[in-house]
Amino acid sequence: MSATDHSNEEERFDVLTKTGQKTGISKPRGAVHRDGDYHRAVHVWIFAESTQELLLQKRADCKDSWPGLWDISSAGHISAGDSSLITARRELQEELGLTLPNDAFELLFVFLQQSVTNNGNFINNEFDDVYLVTTVSPIPLEAFTLQESEVSAVKYISIEEYKQALAKEDPEYVSYSLEGQYGQLFDIIMKRYHCNVEAPSLDLQKKLNRYAPISLTAELTGLTKEDKEALVLLIHAARMMDDIFHQQVLFSNPSLREWLKGNAHKSHFDKLKWSYYSVNKSPWSCLDENEAFLTTADAAIRLLPESTKPIPGWNGIEYKAAFPLKKPPGANFYPSDMDKMEFELWTKGLSGDEKQDVAGFFSVIKRHSDLHSNSNNKVTPSSDLYSIPYSQEYSAILAKAAELLHKAGDLTSSPSLKKLLHSKADAFLSNDYYDSDIAWMELDSKVDVTIGPYETYEDVLFGYKATFEAFIGIRDDKATAQVKLFGDHLQILEQNLPLDNIYKSSEVISAPIRVVHLVYNSGDVKGPQTVAFNLPNDERIVKDRGTSMVMLKNVSEAKFKLILQPIADVCIIKEQRELVDFDSFFTHTICHECCHGIGPHTITLPDGQKSTVRLELQELHSALEEAKADIVGLWALKFLIDKDELPKSLVKSMYVSYLAGCFRSVRFGLEEAHGKGQALQFNWLFEKGAFVLHPDETFSVDFDKIEDAVEGLSRVILTTQGKGDKDAARQLLTKYCVMTQPLKLALKKLEMVQVPVDIIPDFPVADKLLQEKS
Repeated sequence: MSATDHSNEEERFDVLTKTGQKTGISKPRGAVHRDGDYHRAVHVWIFAESTQELLLQKRADCKDSWPGLWDISSAGHISAGDSSLITARRELQEELGLTLPNDAFELLFVFLQQSVTNNGNFINNEFDDVYLVTTVSPIPLEAFTLQESEVSAVKYISIEEYKQALAKEDPEYVSYSLEGQYGQLFDIIMKRYHCNVEAPSLDLQKKLNRYAPISLTAELTGLTKEDKEALVLLIHAARMMDDIFHQQVLFSNPSLREWLKGNAHKSHFDKLKWSYYSVNKSPWSCLDENEAFLTTADAAIRLLPESTKPIPGWNGIEYKAAFPLKKPPGANFYPSDMDKMEFELWTKGLSGDEKQDVAGFFSVIKRHSDLHSNSNNKVTPSSDLYSIPYSQEYSAILAKAAELLHKAGDLTSSPSLKKLLHSKADAFLSNDYYDSDIAWMELDSKVDVTIGPYETYEDVLFGYKATFEAFIGIRDDKATAQVKLFGDHLQILEQNLPLDNIYKSSEVISAPIRVVHLVYNSGDVKGPQTVAFNLPNDERIVKDRGTSMVMLKNVSEAKFKLILQPIADVCIIKEQRELVDFDSFFTHTICHECCHGIGPHTITLPDGQKSTVRLELQELHSALEEAKADIVGLWALKFLIDKDELPKSLVKSMYVSYLAGCFRSVRFGLEEAHGKGQALQFNWLFEKGAFVLHPDETFSVDFDKIEDAVEGLSRVILTTQGKGDKDAARQLLTKYCVMTQPLKLALKKLEMVQVPVDIIPDFPVADKLLQEKS
């Protein structure tokens, strides 16, 4: 470990709790090891894929711990205020003369190392962030520049030989227990490279089989020639939202995407990798709690010609563009090694406008130290993080998309579509989406367009940052006219919510509802396909103008036919099975989206300060909001039936269709907001006796208990939101967002009969339009 600042002052470490959280205290290095304080460090292993070897360094004889022994490729303490990844990069550069970018580092796990040496004078309680750098071939030993005060030599050693040395506690090597937590390093590498292709191929095929391919069609009757030309431009612009979204998910995701696509023709296994990646748009499976289905062994190969001192005849390092086994909770919106405390300490020193920006929808948080990670100029902790607007971060793509939207706006004869497209193009460049979101709500056009940054599901860390998406459709005028009832009754629903009046809004704007047939979608539409969306999420607009809703009717029809009806046939008791129908399913979906617009949004905290539910509940907001929209939507349907706004014949069918829908959504997984919210609802209603499990493992609705149970859960969720009570939200989700035995029974039955979990749409109308134009 080398000091990161070259003054005479002893290096300081952040002192941690026993669980690895920062205490806010820092101490000199010597005092930390004297007192046995918990602190952080990095371990970086360099692994050569072609020879299956690890690089080891020999610690200098002057080291105060394990002098002269063979050890990790590179390691070092994280200085107070420094970040993990920057430290890993800097240690490699200082100790070995090796300069690598962020995407070369794969975080494998965090290991708690505890030891006492030097006759009890050196107490090491250290949380180690363990990174793996995978190179295609070994780096020539003469390419390294060794730091004499730290490293006396380097060598490569095979995985097996190194394991044997550790197992017999060879005195030439720093000791690590293969039976302990650190054994994961070897397990991960061995599993990654020592399994045949057949097993993972079968696993990927099984995963793909959970999705039913379907062609979504739409009639273009009634579109003018100019509108069809505009539609082509819009599809091209929509494709660009995919490029941004892939970048938002993970730093190395775009290169992984291109690599898998370019190699898909090489084998059946490579084709399966690309196919399943295309569904998830990342190396993590949406339906498997975001479990990785690819590893860095599958990643893109990058060449670094100048990362070491030059060696004649050697072109430089070829490395794998890495990604972690666990999906980063902050996606690519924040530095991968940033924790909540660091973010919150930083924001305390910002002005009100600055805080609003960094916690807003349309900015990315980065590190100044990333810009000069190999410099000796130390960045002060308070200034390391900074915010950059989307318009700058994605400027190249957004500029092209804006040009296409302007051209499409010039072509269309619809005034509202023209206004939307020009204002959205301007927003891409200005980062101010307010006017374009208003224009989207006022859209009255046969061609229906939703494009831009909206949903915040990828930001699991805080739930702040919006991902880019696009939905291009053709409006169904007849169906749109039929659903006007729901939007017109929002204020009445708000005033009658099962919620104390103090939390109700006195003014709720009726929500415009548009029913469309989807022609093309892109961006944040991965894994399970949405059947509807309610936007915008900007609380300013929700408060002033309400929200607007888009229902994707052809997607809903496909899901009902291919998924919900087969689920009902397996999971619903025979006597209630015929009550599951499309009208009930679609009507509840409409009500679900409407109910996003009612209930607490802007709230008053106990200290009198104004805030929003999103800001107070942070990462818990999305799951609770989805549960609210679902359960309050069910309450709202019963309310409208009681007011004779909807037929009474809908009562039983809506409850049973909803029950079948529970099993559909839970299959999305409990890492996904909709699946998590659905588990909460099912388990609550089952606990109250509103859902009943029968001996033949089918389920039914108890019509005598369902209404009170729905109202009870609606009240709990709405009140939690109204108070901005994050502790209550956490307790509710912790208790009920679990895979209980009744849910496991249902999901096992569905897996046995291979009912699809969701659909993979293709878009023949869009393909035909693009072919005609090319």
